[in-house]
Amino acid sequence: MKTPLILLSFLIVIIGGFFLFNKKPVPVPIISDYKNAEYIIDGLKIKLTNGVSEGAISGSASKVIARYFGNEVRHDLNDDGREDVVFLMTFNTGGTGTFFYAVAALNTENGYVGSQGLFLGDRIAPQTTEMSQNPRHVNVIVVNYADRKAGEPMTAQPSVGKSIWIKLDPQIMQFGEVVQNFEGESR
Repeated sequence: MKTPLILLSFLIVIIGGFFLFNKKPVPVPIISDYKNAEYIIDGLKIKLTNGVSEGAISGSASKVIARYFGNEVRHDLNDDGREDVVFLMTFNTGGTGTFFYAVAALNTENGYVGSQGLFLGDRIAPQTTEMSQNPRHVNVIVVNYADRKAGEPMTAQPSVGKSIWIKLDPQIMQFGEVVQNFEGESR
């Protein structure tokens, strides 16, 4: 009676080991289009599908709609020999505002990896996005847009030209603002 029980236990271990060690790894999908990558906007993970993401806000009837806006600039932002993309995205949470963010998508061996979004403004009028022409600026992007004058209501048409110089930190996938016209160190 002991021998069949030992054989059965041995057989179970062999079969279990076969399945355990012969599992095929689940392939990680390669994201071949930055309009299908995941980005972080205001702490929310936003997965674009063909440049759009729609979802409900937890505990609310409002929908979040994130959308590829454009104003692309293509450049190797992390010096790995691959062309990356920076573009603008709009973000609506059901109110009257249309919030604009700059995001980056790094082109990696495993596909595009999205960054955290940098807030540019509410109901601004984007103009151009380009690489900085300053020779001291390495991998610095300039986003040009029109905004309202200080004190004007949100219903006023944007009429004041503004620019922001930004640089992506590829380690933490966040943009930082590059200071312009810095004359010296503060004490």
